[in-house]
Amino acid sequence: MALADFVADLDALADAAQQAFASVADAAALEEARVEYTGAKAGKLKAAQQGLGKVDKADKPAAGKKFNEVKTAVEAALEAAQQRLAGSAKTQAREAFDPTLPGRPFRLGHLHPVTQTIADMKDIMGRLGFTAVEGPEIEDEWHNFEALNIPAIHPARDPLDNFYLATATTLAPGSSNRGPSPAKGPAAAAREEKPLLLRSQTSTVQIRVMESTPPPVRIISLGRVYRPDTADATHYPMFHQIEGLLIDRGVTMADLKSVLRLFCQSYFGKDEVHIRFRPSFFPFTEPSVEVDMNWQGGWMEMGGAGMVDPNVLRAVGYDPEEVTGFAFGLGVERVCMRQHGITDIRALYENDVRFLSQF
Repeated sequence: MALADFVADLDALADAAQQAFASVADAAALEEARVEYTGAKAGKLKAAQQGLGKVDKADKPAAGKKFNEVKTAVEAALEAAQQRLAGSAKTQAREAFDPTLPGRPFRLGHLHPVTQTIADMKDIMGRLGFTAVEGPEIEDEWHNFEALNIPAIHPARDPLDNFYLATATTLAPGSSNRGPSPAKGPAAAAREEKPLLLRSQTSTVQIRVMESTPPPVRIISLGRVYRPDTADATHYPMFHQIEGLLIDRGVTMADLKSVLRLFCQSYFGKDEVHIRFRPSFFPFTEPSVEVDMNWQGGWMEMGGAGMVDPNVLRAVGYDPEEVTGFAFGLGVERVCMRQHGITDIRALYENDVRFLSQF
């Protein structure tokens, strides 16, 4: 076959293919044209490629170059047709949607009831002069136990009552990993191996703040804590706590009772709130009390509180002869459940939108 004839056939093929792809109006017509011109078995481009073998040997380089140019042009026309039809389909879909038509109203999301409770607590305690602080949820034994006057033999440190994670190298007090600075805390200890655990109380944050902040200190810490409790109506292995701490000169139990009374009065919206203390024991406070609030004709347990134990003050470098303080801890879920009349804590974490949308 003469080169001129081969080139003429290719030009005619290119023109026909471009016109065919430009004129298709729907996906079915496009597919039919694609098979006709670019089909792998019987397409016209495939037949033209086979025709290269009939061209004189000397003209084959020029014929091959021309074939590649035509193939590129045909494939470009196919791609343009595909993009044109895709854009047309999107335009039709947009035009078919009428946003003014009535339909099912959108359900707007809102904050989880526990998150709402935490925000309200922060706001109330902020108006009482307390600053909200945060700390890590993975802790070492120094911050979770030792600095809080919980000795190694105390049952609260039992592995069955905590989520221990791994063993990590903890440095002597004054390092970034545990304990107060050498100038403030006890004598530096040698480098040793200590396990890490998920914190069982937010009192760890108080220790971290006192290590780095001279008195006076007035803070609240809110966050998740973890204990391997079996989930039931009143227990869950993960829950939230709010803990308050006030360290200054001349702080007394009367100050503690006043702060808790004002907090409960503000949160529950009651003009008269009665707070009572019942003697108790916590390793990090002395004396220690259980706090109850009069609620709907009965007494509701709020949490634990007390005056900060002198050993805790010494652990962070404070002089218990110079400053005193109080601390209290309340369960956020307990307050939330009481406020909304929820009887099972598990309902807060089952992610049932029908339940959560009520709050």
